[in-house]
This record gives sequence, structure tokens and C-alpha cells, in this order.
Amino acid sequence: MTLQQPNIHNIAIAVNAIAGSGRSLHTLAEIEKELKDRNINYQVFQTPWPANFNGFTSVWIIGGDGTMNHFINYFPEIQLPLAFFKGGSGNDFHYLLYGEKSTGEIIELALLANPRKIDAGKCNDGYFINGLGIGFDGSVAKSLQGKNKRLGKASFLTVILSKIFFYRAKKYRIESDELKLERKLLMINVMNGQRAGGGFYVSPLAQYSDGRFDVNIVLELHTLSRLRFLPVIEKGRHVDLSCIKYFHSSKIKIQSEEPMDIHLDGEYICPTEVEIEMLPGKFLFYC
Repeated sequence: MTLQQPNIHNIAIAVNAIAGSGRSLHTLAEIEKELKDRNINYQVFQTPWPANFNGFTSVWIIGGDGTMNHFINYFPEIQLPLAFFKGGSGNDFHYLLYGEKSTGEIIELALLANPRKIDAGKCNDGYFINGLGIGFDGSVAKSLQGKNKRLGKASFLTVILSKIFFYRAKKYRIESDELKLERKLLMINVMNGQRAGGGFYVSPLAQYSDGRFDVNIVLELHTLSRLRFLPVIEKGRHVDLSCIKYFHSSKIKIQSEEPMDIHLDGEYICPTEVEIEMLPGKFLFYC
């Protein structure tokens, strides 16, 4: 990490007060105390956020993956450097950037480090930054809409176990330079990050600034095979399995004759066709 001498800061803090059942407010209190102790200028914005952050030197975002997804779709052309503090349930994109770093350590990065360019994805007219899931995990996201989620995998596991027994695979048509496929599939992941669902390593080889997606396709599986392979996928040890197609791409088109269950960073949509495009270096993050 390359450090630089601190400049004069004027930080905008964008917080989702309801993220993580209020956990984001505890993180906000910790950040505010640290900035006040350092005599650093800042201003807190709760949703709805302002039209822009003119006059600020950076934006610090507090919330979960859904909060970050809302932010990048609300400010898709933002050029200011960003920092992300976890306050949600899954926090998969936060882990991508910071691993197990504490709030205090991330504050140090956001005050002293040079920002890095981070890739993002575009799906039809929407943006995502960690990953997109179609089919099985899209259906999980649909079932979790509007529910208070517990920290980590707990909320996801309850729904996942139900889907293992009752989810019906659908037929998809996939077109990219790397693969053309038309068949029934359990799940399709188009990922910038390595993990989703609070810690399932669906794309263990992914890097957030290599200018390409990691695409993970799971073929149709019967119930016993789903039970067998779920722990393998959770740990990211599935890439070479015969039921997996794993490849890299920067552009991919996916269609189905019926509405698809899709999540963008956990946010649910249900189109019948999507065009997905990599946006290299789209956003600046302290990480």
C-alpha cells in the first residue's frame, strides 16, 4: 500500500440507518468519534441522499451490499474516492475490499492511502459491483426481500436449505465469446468479487480490478447432489467439478422464456433477458 501525506479532508458520510437492523448506526458513531478526535471536517447524510457531493473530498458509505448497490445506481458517474464500512448482513463486497480489517483500520486507509480503480458491471440499465446471480441464488434473494437479515450466512442458509429441496431448475440461453449454451441450469453467477450470500465463495478466482467477470455456471442437479455440492461451493472448491462451467468474460447475454430470478448485489429483479457488460475501473475506492 502506498501512503501519502494527509490532505485537507471534507468527508461526506452516506449512511443507510436501517441496514443490518441498525448496525450501521453503531459504525457511524465509531467513525464520528474518530473524526472529531482528529478534527476532520465531515457531514452525515442519511437516505434519501443529496443529488451530488460537490465540495467534498471523498464519500464514506456505511451499510451492506444492498446499500452499496443503491449508491452506485444513484451516483453511477461519481468520481470521488469512496470508502465502505460494513453495516449490513452479508457484507460480501466489504470483505472483497477489506477482508477482516477493523473500522479503525479502514479509517486509516481512507485518510492516508491512494484510491484504487475497482471494476463494476452493468446489467441492462442497472449497475452492480460485487456480483450478479441468476436462478437458485436469485430465488434466494427474492425470498429474502423485505426481511430482517441476521449477520453473516444465517439468514441465507435457512432459505437455501428450503430451495435445495423445492427449487426447480430453468432453461437458459447463454451467449458470450467464450461460451454458447442452451439447457436447464441450477445457477449462473457473473461475479466481480469472490463471494456472495454472506460468505459462499462462488467465484474463488475473481479479482476486482482485472477487467473481466468470473462466470460460474452450475448445471441442473437433483436434490442429493445439491446437498453434496453445497458445502463444496461454499468453500470455493468447486471450479473443476463436472457439474460446473467456470470461465472469464467481459460481456455476456442471458435469456429465458420465463422471467428469471436475478439479484444484483442482493437486489432482486426478474427480466426475461439481460445483457451484462464489464466496466473496467469504474469506481475509485480506498482499499
